[in-house]
Amino acid sequence: MALLTLLNSRHPLADAAAQRATLAALPLARTFEAAVASAGHTPLRTTQVAVLQVNLGKRCNQACHHCHVDAGPDRTEVMPPEIVDACLRFLEASNIPTLDITGGAPELHPLFRDIVRRARQAGRHVMDRCNLTITRLPHYADLPDFLAEHAVEVVASLP
Repeated sequence: MALLTLLNSRHPLADAAAQRATLAALPLARTFEAAVASAGHTPLRTTQVAVLQVNLGKRCNQACHHCHVDAGPDRTEVMPPEIVDACLRFLEASNIPTLDITGGAPELHPLFRDIVRRARQAGRHVMDRCNLTITRLPHYADLPDFLAEHAVEVVASLP
């Protein structure tokens, strides 16, 4: 039996409003804003942007219960090519040193390898948040060699 994502199993928590309501009902000792203030960081401001994280979509070769984006084999949403290009143009025009690529399984995005090549050509460090099992699929067996060739940092997560 195939494991379905929350969305396709019609689970109530597939709805973002239901997720927010569930979180709002938690008995927390203090709010995020109060924690920031007690640490002396009000208002909270960035000093620099060190990482641009790009989520390429919800397509994945697995459906894990812990997945925070509800990705899986039954999901088809991927970042459109024009948005990929806009993200890469933004990265190239910035001084952000690292591109962190995530998803689902970001390697399933049709432009994944082009994204890696373009970011590396721009001199950026590239991270791939990979579930590692993608390399067991027929068309991805060469992925470890590709990632090594382009000096991509692999951040592995397993179910």
